[in-house]
Amino acid sequence: MGVYTLPVLDPAIESGEDMVVPPPVLLVHGFGDTTRLFRRMASHLERAGREVHCFDLVPNNGAEGLERLAMQIAKYVGERFKPEQKFDLVGFSMGGIVSRFYVQRLGGIERVLRIVTISSPHRGTWTAWLRGNAGVRQMRPNSEFLRDLNQDCAMLERARFVSIWTRFDLMIVPARSSVLPVGRSIQIEALAHPLMVRDRRVLRLVETILMDPV
Repeated sequence: MGVYTLPVLDPAIESGEDMVVPPPVLLVHGFGDTTRLFRRMASHLERAGREVHCFDLVPNNGAEGLERLAMQIAKYVGERFKPEQKFDLVGFSMGGIVSRFYVQRLGGIERVLRIVTISSPHRGTWTAWLRGNAGVRQMRPNSEFLRDLNQDCAMLERARFVSIWTRFDLMIVPARSSVLPVGRSIQIEALAHPLMVRDRRVLRLVETILMDPV
């Protein structure tokens, strides 16, 4: 499994001041993507003083159920972070749903301080009817998988849940499927689904959200 990690210097060590080191950030990519998707976002957060982690979900084409991919998050966290280490979680598209399963079903709620999803089909997307793979079927509107996650999505409030979305999204159809009735939903006028992880406004927004006190 590929791993892309951007370590940063401890600001307290670099400056000699007694500073609080912010928690690490784990980025989770979407369908058909790899860690390369997050190069710009990872660099932006690293410059802001964050320790950024990212790894490749395997497979990334929906051939496996999303719960299997969420188990890869749990495995990565168990191997890379100390048992008491809290962290922030950012998921793009399918990665947001995988991240939610980790938080809601695999105990991640006890570890995650903030969870941010970007253009994720929380209530399904009609484009998921274009493929019959197990993981893709789970992202169809009203799927059993999404109904299960959404019936107790209120628990996401404990992790300061924020959803970022764009009304111009042609991958998440309808675009408002990215909105949940919990946490915060923030609309950005990015003109396409893949631009949501490269748009400067989104990068600055994610940085700001991850600075919110918990």
